[in-house]
Amino acid sequence: MRTSSRKLLIVVAGLILAGFVVYQSGGFIHKSNFSGEKLLHAVAGANLYLLLLSIVMIYVCYAVRALRWQLFQGNLGSSRFWIIYKMTLAGFAAIFLLGRPGEPVRPLLLSRKEKLPIADMFGIYALERIFDFASTAVIAALGLVFFQSRQSAGETATALGTAARTAGSALFAGVTVAVVLLVYLRLHGTAALERRLQGWLEGHSWRRSVAGILLGFVRGVQAVRNRSELLLAMFYSGVHWFLVLLVYYWGTRSFGGRLGTLTLGEVMLVMAFSLVGSVVQLPAVGGGAQLASALVYTKIFGVETEPATAAAIVLWLIGFAVCCIAGVPLLIQEGLSLGKLRELAHEKEVEGEAAQ
Repeated sequence: MRTSSRKLLIVVAGLILAGFVVYQSGGFIHKSNFSGEKLLHAVAGANLYLLLLSIVMIYVCYAVRALRWQLFQGNLGSSRFWIIYKMTLAGFAAIFLLGRPGEPVRPLLLSRKEKLPIADMFGIYALERIFDFASTAVIAALGLVFFQSRQSAGETATALGTAARTAGSALFAGVTVAVVLLVYLRLHGTAALERRLQGWLEGHSWRRSVAGILLGFVRGVQAVRNRSELLLAMFYSGVHWFLVLLVYYWGTRSFGGRLGTLTLGEVMLVMAFSLVGSVVQLPAVGGGAQLASALVYTKIFGVETEPATAAAIVLWLIGFAVCCIAGVPLLIQEGLSLGKLRELAHEKEVEGEAAQ
């Protein structure tokens, strides 16, 4: 009975995965040599132990991310790890359910739970994104070095390399601008901004609210106060992304065959393209972590379309959807339905437009 149940779960998971493949991969799977039967076979034949290990590790990744946020938030007021960890899972579940409009949910939840100003929380969120973009830029650079060392041939491989270099350059440019801004704020603090906004702060119109939001945002961005905190934040970032690499490694090797022979360095190349594809549109290639991963598997490492597509989608599900297992119940516990989440996201969008 237990074996029958296990087979049933595998078949159901395979059918769900096939649906995600059709919806998410678009034109990539519409090839003459694509086989749905092979796709289901690849899913059913995956090593469940490695997949479960990847799922456990992704929750550890969220814990490390919560530790980094706790470090930032500690200089602003209350900073409790367990609360931050739960709201992190709930926030990422909201992003999966709503897409990009769900991004404000996590700072809003943390602001409410920790009784801290919303603007300060969004400042921390911006600081967190800077660290993530910087990490992505470093991973992209390492991936390109490995890509060039392979001297991959083929028109698609060349297009992938050119696209990644273009997108990586854009990432580095954005990170450079952000770092310059942080250095400026560190040298001058909020004093210059407060002087410029003094008239607004003393008024009673909408300008006073806008000035308070701007100052709170700047306080959040400056949450790292000294060198030791900066080094600790960098350490957390490094640990987080190394654990994400392990998720990619175990998830990839769980499918066996050619995928099961890829080394940690080769999987890092897949991860680099996936991260860049999820952040920016790859020129001549498009956007999306799944598409970028599948193309690297097939065009650079010679993996067949079906297992490559299955691995790309499964990695996407582990990285973005698995948090819903714990995150959705936490959202419900906070009294947030899908409709309420949409209202929160819309209200924040309207506030942003009013402040511009």
